[in-house]
Amino acid sequence: MPRISDADRARNEEAIRAAMDRLLRGELPPGGKCDLKTPAAEAGVTRTGFYPKKNRDGTTRPSPYQHLTEEFERRLKAQRDAGEAPDPRTAQIERLKAENAELRSRITARDESIAELKAFRIQAVSQLTAQHEEITRLRSQVVEAAEAGNVRRMPNTGSRSAPFGS
Repeated sequence: MPRISDADRARNEEAIRAAMDRLLRGELPPGGKCDLKTPAAEAGVTRTGFYPKKNRDGTTRPSPYQHLTEEFERRLKAQRDAGEAPDPRTAQIERLKAENAELRSRITARDESIAELKAFRIQAVSQLTAQHEEITRLRSQVVEAAEAGNVRRMPNTGSRSAPFGS
């Protein structure tokens, strides 16, 4: 793996910092995001230079641009904590997630309401059916009793007052 000179490294760091500044101002290139991949591509360096390396013995050593990674993440976090979103898509994603959660809760509430109304409808129809059957049964008893001559008319008192003791 070829090593780069100090001058090349300094030039790369300047290009990376300039790309980071543009990203944090919200100037995203087409198809770019506010992540490490974009400033690396803008500066023309590989992303591997941003992540720590492992030695053959298993120990880690810092990468040439790891300090820039930490700086970028720190500045991005500070902007997000301040309520600023350099990437409008991130803000849109958060807004859509909140809207999705609210809509899901509304759907759940409506589903519960619909289930209650369906149960009420089933109970009401059952009661109406039972009452209709009872009325039909009583009417048929009256008809049968009239045919058998077991029905007598109550005398009409003429006055519309309530009977004694009611």
